[in-house]
Amino acid sequence: MVIIKGDFSLLINPLCNFSNIIDYFKLSVFCFKSRMIKRTFIFAMVLLAGFTSLTAQDSPQFLGPKRNNTSPQKGILRSWPAESPQVLWTSNIGPGYGGPVVKTGKVYLLDRDDKTGDIMRCFDLNTGKELWRYSYDAPGSIQYPGSRSVPSTDGNRIYSCCPYGDLYCIDVNTHKPVWNKNIMKDFGGTKIPVWAITQCPLIYGNLLIVSYSRDPDAGLVAYNKLTGDIIWKTEAIGNETYASPTIVKIAGEDHLVMIFSSFVSRGRIIGMKPQTGKILWEYNDWENVIQIAPAFDAGEGRIMAVGGYDLGTAMIKVEKRVDGSYTVKELFKHNDFGDHTKPPILYNGYFYAQFSTNNKRDGLCCMSMGGKVMWKTIRKPNFDK
Repeated sequence: MVIIKGDFSLLINPLCNFSNIIDYFKLSVFCFKSRMIKRTFIFAMVLLAGFTSLTAQDSPQFLGPKRNNTSPQKGILRSWPAESPQVLWTSNIGPGYGGPVVKTGKVYLLDRDDKTGDIMRCFDLNTGKELWRYSYDAPGSIQYPGSRSVPSTDGNRIYSCCPYGDLYCIDVNTHKPVWNKNIMKDFGGTKIPVWAITQCPLIYGNLLIVSYSRDPDAGLVAYNKLTGDIIWKTEAIGNETYASPTIVKIAGEDHLVMIFSSFVSRGRIIGMKPQTGKILWEYNDWENVIQIAPAFDAGEGRIMAVGGYDLGTAMIKVEKRVDGSYTVKELFKHNDFGDHTKPPILYNGYFYAQFSTNNKRDGLCCMSMGGKVMWKTIRKPNFDK
């Protein structure tokens, strides 16, 4: 979910209950109806003050323009009309759990037909007309079938990764692949993880970075985004993970941060130099059996991990020493706040997340920067997964 930032002081008050903030968390540009038989892609009109024609902030990658779960777009109305937002267009697509990206008036989505394979589809943002598609063979089905990831756009190329590890770079002008790899088979993997491969590619400078799968382990690899050549790769340094890599600022420098699950051994949060893959620091006491949400940059060297199997949340602080090495300190860790599938939203020093798992139904939760839970909606409203 991409939440629109702006002056929402009347809607969000961490010291109060949920009564006035439901509309804030409904403000997402895209809505999906996930079904086992078919899925309908719905583009809803964003309620902009003075709205006269369809405009939208580019959202070229997973979790928005800055990959941080927010958008800089402003002017969203504080409440919706009784008849709800106007649906501008719909398109039938296959079942799945991925999402679209938006770039210069076009919408890109990796769709899937388990009988044949994956389909990169491009739609006109204003009309919903399908402009082109590219498909490739990758048949197969798993429990909860369908797509798993969000593409990334960069220049005239779109990058995507399918549930079976096929990583594609496609030219948006020719609609043909420039290069493609397989991030399981190329690294000695012989079977997909239980819930398939779920990587949302990270573009960093001239690199495309993802986690590769070698069941039951995983590592990271950086490709030249233009050619597909491997620039660097790690060994299989953690347990199988469903999280994607992210960039976090530590002492003014970019660190590549990856969270690994804890189903074989304790989970790991690892910070690396994005240009080389060198490990700079690590935290080895994370406890989440199936890691889906990527790391979240909470500022000032603080990094938050969230999950739902069975923690919960943890916040660590990474600081740089005079000699260039790093210290890692755990600030808190508990099971009163978390998120099953995505990182939290940070607004005015408070975190907001939907903590609904196989064992918990805490609904929408608010937590302070210090780890104190301010309130939970529980089942009113439910905010179930």
